Amino acid sequence: MSGVDRGSKARTPGPWRKGPAEGGDERDPGRGARRKSRLVVTALSVGVVGAGMTWAALTLTGETVQARPLAGTTSTCVYMPSKAGKAVAVPPYDATKAARPYSVRLVTNMGTITFEALTTRAPCATNSFAYLAGKGYYDQSACHRVTTQNIFVLECGDPSGQGTADPGYYFKEENLRGASYPAGTVGMSKVVPGRNGSQFFISYADPSVRMPPEWTPFGRVVDGLDVVKEIGANGTRDNSTDGRPRTPVVIESVTVQPSMPAPKSGPADGPG
Repeated sequence: MSGVDRGSKARTPGPWRKGPAEGGDERDPGRGARRKSRLVVTALSVGVVGAGMTWAALTLTGETVQARPLAGTTSTCVYMPSKAGKAVAVPPYDATKAARPYSVRLVTNMGTITFEALTTRAPCATNSFAYLAGKGYYDQSACHRVTTQNIFVLECGDPSGQGTADPGYYFKEENLRGASYPAGTVGMSKVVPGRNGSQFFISYADPSVRMPPEWTPFGRVVDGLDVVKEIGANGTRDNSTDGRPRTPVVIESVTVQPSMPAPKSGPADGPG
């Protein structure tokens, strides 16, 4: 994959390859996108009809924390429809609501992982993740990949368990300036550049090779990193350094709840 030190054989989160959505070479996702009408969900005001649907579904309507996107971040998210995977409706988007801080309790058969969402820095990704969690999209899905050399991540988020599908829409990267992926990073995986969907990765150790800032970091683990480290220590089913976890890892439930405003800096939080 381009961008990674060529001396390394490490595969990176969501390797660039042919994707399943349109049945062809998707290395230029914009090519197919230009054939479609662009579905733009724009933040107009807090009172936009339907804009509160995501938060109502997650019982966050009572949240009183005042939050807004950071300067330089997007106030408009473009979610492009696709035909891949377990499709759901395109999420609504309101910039003010999307910036409200929340934490995620990810319950797996191997243990519980908690992370804080970087809502002010990656609002499109965190808005999408909260929306999918509220739909039960991730429940009972298997994490399809673990890597144990050079780059140390657990990848999840595809209900098919294949690591190739999306939730019926996709969106572009964000929060890339100065992005890095140390232990505790929660980031978006992708099949091809510009095509983020439901898949994500959790770094359980610092990478030993340079990872260019090409994957959207949208969360930071605050508890349960030891769970992911144990999954990595168990290795892969075929004893390779990149494959399915030796012990199947299943996401049993994902709970999103409001939290205090996210820190302005941290291991998965780039400068803007």
